[in-house]
Amino acid sequence: MTDQMTGQVTVEELTALMKQTAGVAVDPDDLRQRAGSGFDAFGLDSLGLLGVVGELEKRYGRDMPERAEQCRTPREFLDFVNGVLTAEA
Repeated sequence: MTDQMTGQVTVEELTALMKQTAGVAVDPDDLRQRAGSGFDAFGLDSLGLLGVVGELEKRYGRDMPERAEQCRTPREFLDFVNGVLTAEA
């Protein structure tokens, strides 16, 4: 569910990837409201985030910088990943 207008990863896509790759179910509205909280507050650990990054790399056909795996919050992750996707578009 990439935003077709901007080509950016949405909160909805991130929550779907968290469910798909790590089995972590998070309501998109909850993630949006608490986007500054650590991924651990949602039950996603570093291996889970690695799975999310790997799936995004497959979907977009490009490698993500290692820093994507080091993001601590959903807001930081989305800002970083969308910056990478926008820069390479």
